[in-house]
Amino acid sequence: MAQDPEDFADSPQPPAYGEHDALSDVLQAIHLQGGYVRRRSSPRERHPAGARLLHIVEEGGLSVEVAGENSVELGAGDLVLLVRGDAHLVRATPHASWVTGEFLVETVVAAPLLGVLPPAIVIRGGPGSAAWLPPIKELLMSEVTHPAPGARVMVSRALDLLFIWSLRSWASSGDARHAGWLTAALDPVLAPVLTAIHRDPGRDWPVEELARLTSLSRSAFATRFAESVGETPGSYVLRCRLGHAAHLLRGTAVPVGRIAARVGYTSEAAFSRAFSRAYGSSPRAWRGGTGSDSSERTPE
Repeated sequence: MAQDPEDFADSPQPPAYGEHDALSDVLQAIHLQGGYVRRRSSPRERHPAGARLLHIVEEGGLSVEVAGENSVELGAGDLVLLVRGDAHLVRATPHASWVTGEFLVETVVAAPLLGVLPPAIVIRGGPGSAAWLPPIKELLMSEVTHPAPGARVMVSRALDLLFIWSLRSWASSGDARHAGWLTAALDPVLAPVLTAIHRDPGRDWPVEELARLTSLSRSAFATRFAESVGETPGSYVLRCRLGHAAHLLRGTAVPVGRIAARVGYTSEAAFSRAFSRAYGSSPRAWRGGTGSDSSERTPE
């Protein structure tokens, strides 16, 4: 039996495990996917803004410089994740070699979420540090050096693992106290709220109902959410709704009116007004690629 195109627009139902795995839900919302991997050995490389990369040092040392930030010094085995896509300069010591991998995301959805993270997340690979890094790195390098059938998918999955483990490790280091949604995703009280919103962004989510998921009072929940995420629950829900709509507009042929209903709007006109305020163009112009594709603009 033929399926409605709308059926293909949604992610599969989450498995029974990780009932409140908010981190997974956010990463699914931004459509994270590992891209290319290349070996490097140039003494100096400049990477423009927009590419979300990681660099893993094989031999020698690297200095990674992001404008306005202190340079990051890396040795053999270290990893740096440039999750926001900041422009940066890589300087290498003589005879240094490293691997660069790229991450692909749905930019308009990902920009405000990843934008709250630091420009460079460093994971040290020396003795006594990240025990998970060597086996994933070895798997990645094996597929890059000796590609076999399925290597492209294996490389993509290895990059995904490095991304997730890097976020986990950085968050557990205590440096993620003000990392917006990541703080909330790792908070056992707020994680069920993020899970609920990302799994059903089109649902009407009164603050009182979200508060019940946390067993906090309405005011206590609203305060804790705003302090952790940096915006109100209503603003976060709106951003998730419109981000999901933007993805459906570009990735499917579902009519605009049905997308409006799917993300919680009772009228196409109201949806169009909200979408235009958020992204600077109408839903139809966005779908046609003629509107403003500003990934930094967020719903008001």
